[in-house]
Amino acid sequence: MADKHRDVFGGVDTHTDTHHAAVVDHLGRQLADAQFPTTSQGYRALLDWLRSHGTVRAVGVEGTGSYGTQLARVLTAAGLTVFDINRPDRRIRHQHGKSDPIDAYAAAQTVAAGRATITPKSHTGAAEALRLLHTARTSAVKARTQAINQIRSHLVTVPDVLRDQLRNLPGSDLITTCARLRPATDLTEPTAAAKFTLRRLARRYQQLDLEVSEYDAQLTTLAAQAAPDLLAVYGVGPETAARLLAAVGDNPERLHSEAAFAHLCGAAPIPASSGRRDRHRLNRGGNRSANAALYRIAVVRMQHEPRTRDYVTRRTAQGLQKKDIIRCLKRYIARDIYRALTCTITTQTHLQNTA
Repeated sequence: MADKHRDVFGGVDTHTDTHHAAVVDHLGRQLADAQFPTTSQGYRALLDWLRSHGTVRAVGVEGTGSYGTQLARVLTAAGLTVFDINRPDRRIRHQHGKSDPIDAYAAAQTVAAGRATITPKSHTGAAEALRLLHTARTSAVKARTQAINQIRSHLVTVPDVLRDQLRNLPGSDLITTCARLRPATDLTEPTAAAKFTLRRLARRYQQLDLEVSEYDAQLTTLAAQAAPDLLAVYGVGPETAARLLAAVGDNPERLHSEAAFAHLCGAAPIPASSGRRDRHRLNRGGNRSANAALYRIAVVRMQHEPRTRDYVTRRTAQGLQKKDIIRCLKRYIARDIYRALTCTITTQTHLQNTA
């Protein structure tokens, strides 16, 4: 029988239909492993199985932002400490092989050794709702762009009678005119087929444009409720706020410092010095969506904020390139964003205590 008083650490390799769990002791020695379905009953069985081997100190879960999201919620709600585990690098996999038990034991041993430090997102509040809305909005915008690009591409090859009618129209008029085209019933004729195709593409564009507008309205309302202090930062709009909140999650307190937030957004300076040259380069890691949000804020400030424009002029005179100036600006903006998020956390905590 298992010693109920010994300390154990868990690891889970997550998949779509099943999760493979493993347990090790405080020295990293392998104790047991098992597979569970990704259902409510399976999550409870996995939790009970972990506790049957001793006192669970922490659990490492691979993919807490995808396959392991619901499992992380269940384990956290049960009072366990959960860490997000990155998959082993290629060198380790080349040495030890690849299988579900191997990955599960590797996750558990990473937690037992104290190398796991990433607290996963809770995925239980407004930030998760914003992430879902923003993801759907992004796909709608891409599809809308694809539709207008296809329309312009078809205009190159359609018959001259139709092309002369549409070629000089601006974007909005082009969509409206194409949506009103009346093709003949016989689509074997190229002009009729072109009219039918352009009309369907234009109506698809209009539907997607309406969908994007609905997403924008919901993002504006939800962002104003979730993070009013963030929206008050110069250059931050609802879509940008949604990107940042989705990157941080519903538990931004897991970011222990301003530098950690900057590193999460890919805005932390990376040393690139050699010999007598002392410089830093752009950070190509981190959350790229959040990095894009910081870039947009920097561009807005460079165009409209007098203080930022003066800063750009001064740094340009010092010999810095534009990309280096933007890198510095993104780091300053990350500081402003972190302060706004800290204010949001303090306000939410106060409201919860008052309630």
